[in-house]
Amino acid sequence: RRAVARNGQTLTGLDVLEEEGFARLRGKRIGLITNHTGLDRRGRRNVDVMIEAGVEVRILLAPEHGLSGQQEADHVADAKDEASGLPVYSLYSGGNRGLSDEAAAGLDALVFDIQDAGVRFYTYISTLGHALEEAARRKLAFYVLDRPNPINGVRVEGPMLDANELSFIGYHPLPLRHAMTVGELARLFNQEKAIR
Repeated sequence: RRAVARNGQTLTGLDVLEEEGFARLRGKRIGLITNHTGLDRRGRRNVDVMIEAGVEVRILLAPEHGLSGQQEADHVADAKDEASGLPVYSLYSGGNRGLSDEAAAGLDALVFDIQDAGVRFYTYISTLGHALEEAARRKLAFYVLDRPNPINGVRVEGPMLDANELSFIGYHPLPLRHAMTVGELARLFNQEKAIR
């Protein structure tokens, strides 16, 4: 059995951008797709760190369970983030899983920063796929702030999802335990679905 390396010095995509002074996002109007997992290595929220660094975050976009990760409903309503004052648009509102015209107005880029769980049925990776499609349709730049796969990037297990069973809890034919990060999944979806 192969041992899995543990590296306490691993930087997430957010940490890397912080070290670079968010240069890649300067001059862009940003829609930040995130939730309670979007923290830097010091435990600070991504939106707060970005705003403090001068990044023009215009809106927040929340997946299933909302920005706080605590909503247990089939519908997550739009809201306002009290700490930043930014509007929070839901990407999990009834049958709507996309970006509304109102939310997309005036954006140059979408930034995805959510910790995935490492299994195909977590809807955060479906949100990632739908957001990639929206970015392509609207000609927006798309950035994934990658994070390690919490159940490791070594073991791939379980059956593949049948292509005729795709849904919001199965966006792409993947094994149950896929061993990829959200950045790797974004590349896979972009390539295999020709999202561009």
